Amino acid sequence: MIMILKRPLITEKTMDLAARGWYTFIVDLNARKNEIADAIALQYKVKVIDVRSMRIHGKMRRVGRKMKYVKKPDTKKAIVRLTEGQKIDAFEVTEQKPQVKEGK
Repeated sequence: MIMILKRPLITEKTMDLAARGWYTFIVDLNARKNEIADAIALQYKVKVIDVRSMRIHGKMRRVGRKMKYVKKPDTKKAIVRLTEGQKIDAFEVTEQKPQVKEGK
């Protein structure tokens, strides 16, 4: 069994898209659009209208003490749109109140 959905992609840009009904996920490289839509509908109990997917090229990075070049793996990103009024809880922002410590 292949895990189609890897994880939700949470950034400032994707949170802005989520406010407009578009949700972003990192998915398996071989996943097709209809498989992505079915996996999201099954896992989050929502209805997916549209799926846009793109491959992200893995970049070269310098790591370690000797600063050797290492290639990061390629990934695939999927942006899905849900029906009007539906939401995914992973993209909801909860406002946290700062806790004040009471001193002596």
